[in-house]
Amino acid sequence: MTMNELTERTTLVSAGEHAPDFALKDQNGNSMRLSDYRGRKVVLFFYPKAYSPGCTAEACQFRDAYEDFKAAGAEVIGISSDDETTQKGFASRFRLQFTLLADRDEAVHKAYGVRRTLGLIKVRATFVIDEQGVVTYAFHSHNPASHMAKALEALNS
Repeated sequence: MTMNELTERTTLVSAGEHAPDFALKDQNGNSMRLSDYRGRKVVLFFYPKAYSPGCTAEACQFRDAYEDFKAAGAEVIGISSDDETTQKGFASRFRLQFTLLADRDEAVHKAYGVRRTLGLIKVRATFVIDEQGVVTYAFHSHNPASHMAKALEALNS
């Protein structure tokens, strides 16, 4: 799926589907495409807001397990609707060694079916994507404590 083909979904992208490709700016202002990671596994996690208590805890769990993800052959990428400057500060303050992407207009959120509950509360979602760009695991929950462990378990199963 190209950037021109990103469409809003009413359901979460699920296992067996190709992960929608996208281009977003990272915390350093560099443009990054998901397809740049073809040939490698990717753990893509969507979080509501940098610096919020739940999102900070979630991001730090991914940070603390980062070497386990690398050992499983996966890159970790976080996405929120925060801007690049906020993402950079968040990564620096909490020593996050993985890429954070700014989805300001939430187009990528919508393409992956990551929606708001009751139109207000942003949902967390995590996707494990294989080397061919196919989603092998998809999970959504408001609970920040479960995403890292479920993603790592999916990679190792």
